[in-house]
Amino acid sequence: MNILYINHYAGGPAFGMEYRPYYLAREWVRMGHSTTVVAASQSHVRNTQPNVRDLFTRELIDGIHHVWCKTPAYHGNGLGRVVNIWSFLRGLRRWNEWLKMTPDIVIASSTYPLDIYPAQRIARAFGAKLVWEVHDLWPLSPIELGGMSRLHPFILLLQRAENFACRTSDRVVSMLPNADRHLREHGMSAEKFLHIPNGIDPAEWNATDAAPLPSSLRSLLDRARCDGLLTVAYAGAHGVANALGSMLDAARLTTGEPIAWILIGNGPEKAGLAQRIRDEGLSNVTMIDAVDKAAIPAVLRAIDVLYIGLQHQPLFRFGISPNKLMDYMMAAKPIICAIDAGNDPVSDAGCGLTIAPEIPEALAAAARRMLALPPADRAAMGSAGRRYVEANHLYPVLARKFADAMNRLL
Repeated sequence: MNILYINHYAGGPAFGMEYRPYYLAREWVRMGHSTTVVAASQSHVRNTQPNVRDLFTRELIDGIHHVWCKTPAYHGNGLGRVVNIWSFLRGLRRWNEWLKMTPDIVIASSTYPLDIYPAQRIARAFGAKLVWEVHDLWPLSPIELGGMSRLHPFILLLQRAENFACRTSDRVVSMLPNADRHLREHGMSAEKFLHIPNGIDPAEWNATDAAPLPSSLRSLLDRARCDGLLTVAYAGAHGVANALGSMLDAARLTTGEPIAWILIGNGPEKAGLAQRIRDEGLSNVTMIDAVDKAAIPAVLRAIDVLYIGLQHQPLFRFGISPNKLMDYMMAAKPIICAIDAGNDPVSDAGCGLTIAPEIPEALAAAARRMLALPPADRAAMGSAGRRYVEANHLYPVLARKFADAMNRLL
């Protein structure tokens, strides 16, 4: 197959998030499929932006043909991001200038659904099949999370695009297991839907040259072990949605108990959390800066218990598929999951405890339960998570499932 994969924010190991397009495309190339990924040159989720010279810059990365559409830089979610989106969409409409293949499959895969229009035009021009890959549900996300009116012009524009995608796509792939409940209300026939969750690259966890444990964290963990403390850590972005204030509240509730709380990462909420730790004298909480992606396996394996939480949001009724949770499971460590969602991978895997979100007392109690468990029982939980993710979330498995679904369209 010749696959054209459109993803505004596509990244990879050299650039940072978003990783999913890279890993799927790499597996498809290994299967013998020619794959082109087209993305914007500027993305707020990448650590490093590609080096672009022209309006369209081509690059071959691990056998994947990349096309970077030159777009303006931006910060935040204001007008600059809107201009960036429109610049990318304008570049997609000029596909005759950058597309050097005859696609059999065209995948529209950006968070927002507006790229379905140029994707559909490209598919129609070549007689290709159209696949819509749903990440988050837009415009429902800005409505329910951002409080935007359903009658806002931007929301109406997004809703029109979502309806169009539901009707015209030959296949709809979503990372959210229950997204079909919403999409059927907007014109998608049930047989089009396929759930393919986020995944993990097994090579990153089995590599012999993986980055070692950072010295700052090694010293902290050595002291914790000498003092007989259970380490409970969160590793990831420090944003509003992660509800990390609940973790500090739980730390306050467990003051004087043999539990050490660790926050690893950076983000917009980090400064405020650090101020709280100082103001409240939370000596049982330590903050560590973000580590390189290559060091994540070593970091997670060194912790006793891993924590993930999200704000309570009705939007999660359609399910979740956080990359962080996949990393936690691959580390083979027990997990405390404070998320109320339409699915519960932690309970499904038997790899930890699922509690209600944003309730510090529940989190403190879960940490105490983990502390009371024999180490062998915690290890068994961790092993169950590793088995679950290897069976359901490895990118070679997911890419094969995706490719089989595309082949059936041809």
